[in-house]
Amino acid sequence: MSTCKKARAKSTSVVSSDRLSSLPPEIKGDILSRLNVEEAVRTSTLSSTWRDAWTNMPKIFLRDGNFARTKFVTLVDMVLSLHKGTVEKFDISGSKTYHDEFGRWMLMLSRRSPRSIIMELKSEPGYRIPSCLFSMGDLEFLHLQNCIISLPLVFQGFKRLTRLSLKSFSSTDMDIQNLISFCPVLSYLELASFEGINHLTVQAPKLKLLYVVGDVEDINFDAPNLEVAALFLDQKAIAHHSDPTALHKESYAKQLVGSLSDIKTLAITGFLLRYLSKGCILTKLPAVFARLENIYLAICFGDQRQFLAACSLFQNAPNLKKLDFWSQSLSTWDQDQARIKEFTVQVQLDHLVTASVQGFRGLDCEVDFVAKLLSWAPALEELKIEWKGKTECSMVLAKLLALPRVSPRAKVIVTF
Repeated sequence: MSTCKKARAKSTSVVSSDRLSSLPPEIKGDILSRLNVEEAVRTSTLSSTWRDAWTNMPKIFLRDGNFARTKFVTLVDMVLSLHKGTVEKFDISGSKTYHDEFGRWMLMLSRRSPRSIIMELKSEPGYRIPSCLFSMGDLEFLHLQNCIISLPLVFQGFKRLTRLSLKSFSSTDMDIQNLISFCPVLSYLELASFEGINHLTVQAPKLKLLYVVGDVEDINFDAPNLEVAALFLDQKAIAHHSDPTALHKESYAKQLVGSLSDIKTLAITGFLLRYLSKGCILTKLPAVFARLENIYLAICFGDQRQFLAACSLFQNAPNLKKLDFWSQSLSTWDQDQARIKEFTVQVQLDHLVTASVQGFRGLDCEVDFVAKLLSWAPALEELKIEWKGKTECSMVLAKLLALPRVSPRAKVIVTF
């Protein structure tokens, strides 16, 4: 290369370097937020202008990965103690034990006014959430996993929190009720795999999506704007309310179903379906779901109570457009069964367009239900069946394809 070209290349490099070095601190911090914390800290060796750039990162992602425990502790301590600006997002996960350091980290983090926290430290026992976290008034998003939640005596609430996700946690009825109700703009709530909660009360005027996976005796809703509800409840609720006469003023079923009358999407398990069939007239639920368009059911087609409760639900959802089923094995706690085709119940699914059945094993009760569905839906366009059977499927497929269809456009698609 000629002397002239070398000089030109050097000049271009200097100009580019100067442009990067002269960027405002917040821009540098945003750039570094796209790296993991260790890589971002290493940029401090590039030049004097980049030495402290990482301390302005608005987003902090920490993973212990292949770190030795002591090195990771040192890294987290350094990041939280030297950070200068506001933390928009703090995301930490790890499999090693950090119980001794956790309280210190949360205290340092509380001084940075975070807007979003994701905490997934998986080592047992659960991490007790310190009171300082409940004083972070700027929080908009909070995800906690493997933790123990006990509200402080003085809790002002999270006035800006819109999304709350709690997984693998323990708490009490009152603490969870107060935590939810003291989040006035909460729109998304997820509660999964919890202990210590028997009576779940959800009071959230702005809530739009609710996802509950767990073992509770009952749920009470006060969420007038709820649009999506996914309730995957275990057997405790059914066992607790197996005798409807044991309930107080109103049946649990009426309270639960009535509070969901305005939703657009509903996902429930067969356990809840079976329980609903005990608490209300099978052909007349205590509410009409005028806005309900999508239903997901984990159901045992061989359980007549679940089948009839599902029919009741369909009858009271006049605008239903989409149905998704997950076929489950027959429950061991009730062998009182009858073939679905023997039931004369008629359901009008005038607006149903698509449906699917996952976990299809080719059982007679499953085929019978598909036959019913095809006879109920005059606007049906597509029925997808995901085959999971272990036996020869040719005879079952022949039965499925030969089933009469009230909709001339209905296609039955079987995938393997």
